[in-house]
Amino acid sequence: MSTKETLHTWFIENNKTLAFGESCTGGLMATHITAMSGASKYFLGSLVVYSNALKEKILHVSSQTLLSEGAVSLQTAQEMLTGLFKVTGADVGVAVTGIAGPSGGSLEKPIGTIFYALGMRNGKIESGSFSAQGNRQTIMLSTTNQLLEKLLHYVTT
Repeated sequence: MSTKETLHTWFIENNKTLAFGESCTGGLMATHITAMSGASKYFLGSLVVYSNALKEKILHVSSQTLLSEGAVSLQTAQEMLTGLFKVTGADVGVAVTGIAGPSGGSLEKPIGTIFYALGMRNGKIESGSFSAQGNRQTIMLSTTNQLLEKLLHYVTT
């Protein structure tokens, strides 16, 4: 079974709900989940918060965090996840922010820098960063695939 199929089965069998807070993936994670028939049994939806204003307004990311750490930071991803749980009530969530390119990179945060947070509401949260390579579409797809793999590992271990 593929990662998506295994996640699909796990969420249905465990009667858990899932939601995403997506920035740099632009809804691609949701596209992958909703491609599976029956995803409505567990998938609540994805909030695509591309701008800082929506990160603040919808997912309650602190303006201070955005100013001091930046939209692409571990702290922002963690606050996105906290806000996602508050807004959706999902049992399990994934939040992601990053730089898909081809512009927007810097020496400290080059193109392909990705920060994420995932976990269970009122449970253990896993967060971190990784680097994705390639053009914009490849970075978005690679990020989506890596995060779905991380989610599968999280829920099955």
